[in-house]
Amino acid sequence: MSGKRLSGTGIWSGNLRYGDAGEAAALATELEALGFSALWIPDVGGDVFGPLGNLLQATSSATIATGILNVWMHTPEEAAAEHARLTAEHGPRFLCGIGISHRPLIDRVNEPGTYGKPIPTMSASLDGLDAAPTPMATEDRVIAALGPKMLELARTRTAGTHPYLVTPELTQAARVGVGPDGLVASEQGVVLEADPAKAREIARLHLATYLGLPNYSNNWKRQGFTDDDLANGGSDRLVDALVVWGDEATIAARVQAHRDAGADHVCIQVLTEDPRAFPAAQWRTLAPTLT
Repeated sequence: MSGKRLSGTGIWSGNLRYGDAGEAAALATELEALGFSALWIPDVGGDVFGPLGNLLQATSSATIATGILNVWMHTPEEAAAEHARLTAEHGPRFLCGIGISHRPLIDRVNEPGTYGKPIPTMSASLDGLDAAPTPMATEDRVIAALGPKMLELARTRTAGTHPYLVTPELTQAARVGVGPDGLVASEQGVVLEADPAKAREIARLHLATYLGLPNYSNNWKRQGFTDDDLANGGSDRLVDALVVWGDEATIAARVQAHRDAGADHVCIQVLTEDPRAFPAAQWRTLAPTLT
């Protein structure tokens, strides 16, 4: 799947990778039938290519994407070889989102001090994809780029960018960074819940993982959020900016705001009280409005 051909609305879900494989496959088939154009899965350790194959096998037209393939956990040679294998088996539907991850995570799961400078590391990873026996084509990869330098790398060496945990204003910055021809595929957290206290509680449970990570906090500060906004689980202002909650129309309006800001594709991450459960009911409820 050429990055430039990706449009519509997708689903971003850790459960499609780490949940029961049979259930993930059945839901992938259903999500494609409901009109979702892409399914995105994360990479925080372990085998990612098996779950990708599971989702590709269960679908026939949807793009299956990594959001993201962690450059510290897979060599470029492995990534290129697996991309070639899965493409040969299932057609050109695997879009490889690549990311630099975060120092606290990488230095915890690897040797302390493993995490190096993001731009040179990402450049070297792209060099490796280009030099592999079966190179991964530029149009088959995107970078989870947030800052200006990483966005420049996304513009010049990939199909575009997969901005994660961003507001429409940051989607607009991503569009400027990759230029008019680059792919912008933004992720948006959503809570299908009208009660403000309950919705924000679910959103904060999700954001707790990210509030202490500099790659994200620096990006939010570029938009004007402060240390006070990031403290104590996040201010209501920050929570509401990053995670949209409410009814179907409210969620659809935020997705449209990303499109208006320059996104070609928006993938929603449905958040619930139980992060380990497939939010199948919410996916079904949202599909008519979003697809």
